Amino acid sequence: MSRALDIVVLGLSLSSSWGNGHATTFRGLLRALHAMGHRVLFLERDVPWYANHRDLAEPDFCDLRYYDGQRGLLDAYSDVLRDADAVIVGSYVPDGVEIIDAVAALSPRRFCFYDIDTPVTLAKLERGDEEYLARRQVSLFDTYFSFTGGPTLDRLEKVFGARHAAALYCSVDADRYSPTGEALQWDLGYLGTYSPDRQPTLERLLIGPARRLPDMRFVVAGPQYPSDIDWPANVERVDHLPPADHPSFYSRQRFTLNVTRADMIAAGWSPSVRLFEAAACNSPIISDYWDGLDELFPDGEAILIANTTEDVVHALTSTDEEKRSAIARSARSRVLDGHTGQARAQELLGHLGTRDNPDRSLGYTISETIIEQQV
Repeated sequence: MSRALDIVVLGLSLSSSWGNGHATTFRGLLRALHAMGHRVLFLERDVPWYANHRDLAEPDFCDLRYYDGQRGLLDAYSDVLRDADAVIVGSYVPDGVEIIDAVAALSPRRFCFYDIDTPVTLAKLERGDEEYLARRQVSLFDTYFSFTGGPTLDRLEKVFGARHAAALYCSVDADRYSPTGEALQWDLGYLGTYSPDRQPTLERLLIGPARRLPDMRFVVAGPQYPSDIDWPANVERVDHLPPADHPSFYSRQRFTLNVTRADMIAAGWSPSVRLFEAAACNSPIISDYWDGLDELFPDGEAILIANTTEDVVHALTSTDEEKRSAIARSARSRVLDGHTGQARAQELLGHLGTRDNPDRSLGYTISETIIEQQV
């Protein structure tokens, strides 16, 4: 790399992981960019629901600033946005349509979108819902980074007009997610904010098995679950679990459950950050199925696929310790080899360095980026 880059990220939240998975995704990516010598400014809309639940108010790997609406953003940061080597806007940014138009008008050197909700975004655009991104804006970005890979990338370019769509999956910070060595406390656990379209699967793959296996222990961690859910007596509830406690949580589970939102199942190739975090902590995963999952974690080798309550009951009662440990080791190896924050940062930098207009060159190519970051 010829020089350190100045990158500005406008994202949903970095300071608070409450009720969203964006924070942990951004944290791993930005920590890696910082370790590589790049400078990142993260701009976050100051909203009360995150202000009241901040678990990383002063990160040591980037400059985190808060703004109050579009006018406040432009008054304070127009010059910074215009002069940065790259500006990246994330999905679900409040008033995202107006923010994107305002930033585009500044003609930043490199303008990108990081969609951490791609299947949800495209479903919204198809029904005319432009909550944080307008369909006409997809073509504004030099690169449309997508949480989802596979056929969705072609769809972004051919149907929605993206100039260049590239997969940028979630990742795990391997320095912070590893086995803690604690004793096992639960037979099966799940970490995730309540979502109506995930709840039937959670009922089928965790609550159902809990009722069938009253002598086993289960746990569900995450906020916003309705008070009328009938939790079995052997299911422990944790309302919110900050990221610092995730490794301990995963390490104390004999198996962890992954449940995927309906839009992401339909799109495929949409790995949740919990897959990478749990695997890094050596917790074997039971998951619902979607296209592309077996390319990341082969069934029976690095993960167990479950479609029914009976599948989970069988996994919990019939998987011996040798098999359980082998699945966990295989998944962890795959994650550490290609799904860390450093791996994602290298991918991001590679794309930033290969599709520039002549007057917008950042001064390096993808091969130079990867080679020099590995030295």
